[in-house]
Amino acid sequence: MMLTEIKLGTRLHNAFDKETFVFSGPVDDPSVARFEVILEKGGSGGGNAVVHIHPSADEHFTVKSGRIRIVIEGKEQVVESGGRAIVPRGKAHFFANAGEDAAELEIEFTPAQQHLRFFANFATLAARKVGASSTGRPNFLMMALVLHTYRGHLYLAGPPILLQKIIFAMLAPLARLRGYRLAIEPLAEKQQLASWPAE
Repeated sequence: MMLTEIKLGTRLHNAFDKETFVFSGPVDDPSVARFEVILEKGGSGGGNAVVHIHPSADEHFTVKSGRIRIVIEGKEQVVESGGRAIVPRGKAHFFANAGEDAAELEIEFTPAQQHLRFFANFATLAARKVGASSTGRPNFLMMALVLHTYRGHLYLAGPPILLQKIIFAMLAPLARLRGYRLAIEPLAEKQQLASWPAE
């Protein structure tokens, strides 16, 4: 089932990461993508604490309850309830629950690009265990399809981005041949422009 709209309060659970996404607010606002994340004890964001980068957007964290650990370029900081942190675009990072209880946080990306669609897509596939093992570990072909389709949103830290783009571009058609499909397609550039309010 293809989703084009994410209803207010939609909750999608990723058991592998012990992470629940709560989507609220507009899907295609060009200025900001905003959603909430609940990390269970031992939970992490960014693909089970995989170090990654967002090359074209800053990521803002606001901790609503609990505490999280954010590691940016190897430097760790713990953010308590009520605290904020920013990961500047292009900086390698990951985040995880740093407490004994669940941590609730709000995440924003500026500019938005299509980060809300991107993460809703991953969360939907994880919740349905599409292209995942019985434990919920995502299949590399499915990940390649998502990362290629939403290129420019997220890359792994370490391997050169150009190499990742080439690998994902080669694997995405194979993923489609194997029957993998996205839950949420990105907007085409013309659709993005039409959906954004005039200034």
